[in-house]
Amino acid sequence: MKKILIVTEYFYPEEFKINEVAHEWKNKGYEVDILTQNPTYPHGKIFDDYKNKWFSKEHYNGMNIYKVKAVTGYKTSLFKKLLKYFSFMILGSIVSLRIGKRYDYIFGFDVGALTGMVPAIILKQFYKKPVTLWIQDIWPDSVYAYGFKKTKFLEFLLNSFVKYVYKYSSNFAISAKGFEKKIIPYVDTSKEIFYAPNWADYLNKDLEKISLSSEQKIHFTFAGNIGTVQNLDNLIDAFGKLEDKYLNKVQLNIIGDGSYLENLKNVVDKNNFRNIIFWGRKPRDEIYKYLEASDFLIVSLIDKEIFSLTVPAKTQTYIATNKPVIAVINGEASEIISENNLGLVCGPSDVEEIKSTFIKAINTNNEEKNEYIRNSEFLTNTVFKKEIIIDNLLELLKRG
Repeated sequence: MKKILIVTEYFYPEEFKINEVAHEWKNKGYEVDILTQNPTYPHGKIFDDYKNKWFSKEHYNGMNIYKVKAVTGYKTSLFKKLLKYFSFMILGSIVSLRIGKRYDYIFGFDVGALTGMVPAIILKQFYKKPVTLWIQDIWPDSVYAYGFKKTKFLEFLLNSFVKYVYKYSSNFAISAKGFEKKIIPYVDTSKEIFYAPNWADYLNKDLEKISLSSEQKIHFTFAGNIGTVQNLDNLIDAFGKLEDKYLNKVQLNIIGDGSYLENLKNVVDKNNFRNIIFWGRKPRDEIYKYLEASDFLIVSLIDKEIFSLTVPAKTQTYIATNKPVIAVINGEASEIISENNLGLVCGPSDVEEIKSTFIKAINTNNEEKNEYIRNSEFLTNTVFKKEIIIDNLLELLKRG
């Protein structure tokens, strides 16, 4: 029986796509183990019923999970966030070198800082193990996008680090096609770069239906993390400026929490914006009833190059609900929506354009909506089908 080691900063009980990958490979007859850290996401504190030990091993659905100590409190401290990244890199590498020799394949789930992939790639460096990285975020671009000043010294350090990690990777899966041009300058041209997008979150469609308002309205819904990069300032500004003849027909629902939530609430209060409802964070297994009760689902990110290359994971979930999508974003995500005729798109920086897009959505007829729905169903069952993507990742891993 072939043995696979998955290296990831996040794993069950945290909710990430890598959980499903591990289960599927285990069900196909592979021996699958996971190297991760103690669970803290998304609140930055250790989950109840877990202890933050320096090292622990547990069994979960026939898999071994090796866990190392996690840094907590990183939601409000940049220093602790950086310490968290380097902590897993160092502690994970120590454990990786001790257990890694017995595995046939190494799979790195690169969903955060690239430092988290060091425990994977050192097994290529020291033991000649094939290593596949599934890249969900691009370095060094994302470092600069989150506010770090691009100095010559920092650029040299980051570029050198990226080259090191990619040098000892056998091949790459990318969650967005635009990532390829960012990877190529750092790698040998013989290394395969394979498109493996995310799929929709599990949607419990048996939930009791709900209504988002007591009156009949057209509901626009954003669901997810609420930070500065989600561009909700412009979204709220555009919605709040709708004329009364439109505003009386609609409601903007914002579901989720995050570091920028209170700022947005203050904006709404200060400007006396109407029909904007903050629902707070909802359990993932209940989110479908809120999406199903909506008429249009919104994906939005600020106008920076790194985000134009990114396809937020919620995009596929939105598509799978068979609801029209409004993409307030540049780049690949908006191309998916426009090229497949799944909804409406607009630039994230132009408040007037966003406002006009709301009006277009309000005036969308049933024939247009049904076309969006048919196209969404097709895409969910082909390009974004979970079983196909996970099989493709396994074949890529074996080719490494």
